[in-house]
Amino acid sequence: MNEASLVGLLFATVSFGALLYLAALGELLAEKAGVLNLGVEGMMAIGAVTAFIAGVEFQNPWLALVIAMLSGALLASVHGFFTVGLGAEQVVSGLSLTILGVGLAAYLGKSYVGLPPGAELVPVEWGSLSDWPWVGPILFSQAPIVYLALVLGITVSLTLSRTRLGLALRAAGESASSTDSAGHSVLGLRLSAVAAGGALAGASGAYLTLSITPQWAEGVTAGRGWIAVALVIFGAWRPGRVGWGALLFGGTLALKTRLQTFGVDFSPIILSMLPYVLTLLILLIISIQARKRPSPAPAALGLAYRREER
Repeated sequence: MNEASLVGLLFATVSFGALLYLAALGELLAEKAGVLNLGVEGMMAIGAVTAFIAGVEFQNPWLALVIAMLSGALLASVHGFFTVGLGAEQVVSGLSLTILGVGLAAYLGKSYVGLPPGAELVPVEWGSLSDWPWVGPILFSQAPIVYLALVLGITVSLTLSRTRLGLALRAAGESASSTDSAGHSVLGLRLSAVAAGGALAGASGAYLTLSITPQWAEGVTAGRGWIAVALVIFGAWRPGRVGWGALLFGGTLALKTRLQTFGVDFSPIILSMLPYVLTLLILLIISIQARKRPSPAPAALGLAYRREER
């Protein structure tokens, strides 16, 4: 393995890490408010296809990103309506959302398969910083959405830990009745968190078709939404730990695409399995640990709340 290959691997690790982090951050917001949303894959797919379509039609990557985020938020709001508004079972609704999102994305993108991208999020120019050995190519030659993911991660972390809004949001995920008694709208907090999470998942999908693989093809999300869900558990519902986990899983995705360029004779099928096998192993380890100590998950996660049930 030469220096250029290693730099390329680390560059891809950061890129894929940011992709996963955006989606996982959105899921973390929803779960902190007490709503489990297993529709991340579907929201990413909708974000990916709407971003690509908007890029082709309007040729503006930033407008395409905004449209993708709105699309993700809209789809997430469907989940919020059924689970938060009507008290529907959250696992069933989330799985249905994934099926709906992936199917709808395939339908919307049918006539765009094989078309060249109309817009791309090109890497940010950092001047002399980009020329630094190792650090420059890896950290200062990324697409702007990578830096957006970092800023959003810090913002979410500070909001959850140091603001009244964050306190109320976390309270809604721990004890909805107490939050209601304190004068906060559990319905409003949960719906807002779910919609915001959908917007971030949509942005993650947009990153795929506007930068990482600037084209549309059915199945472009390739199960990465499920990795994002697992990352929230892996990171113990903490934005910082989720970020480090995203880099770890991003590294496995990068290996999948780069290992063969290092001259390593390895089955592409096994490489494709690597991120998901790692996901299962980590979930198994966490499940075993959960038997020995209390889970850090929000106490009211997955539980519907109706005001008259206080």
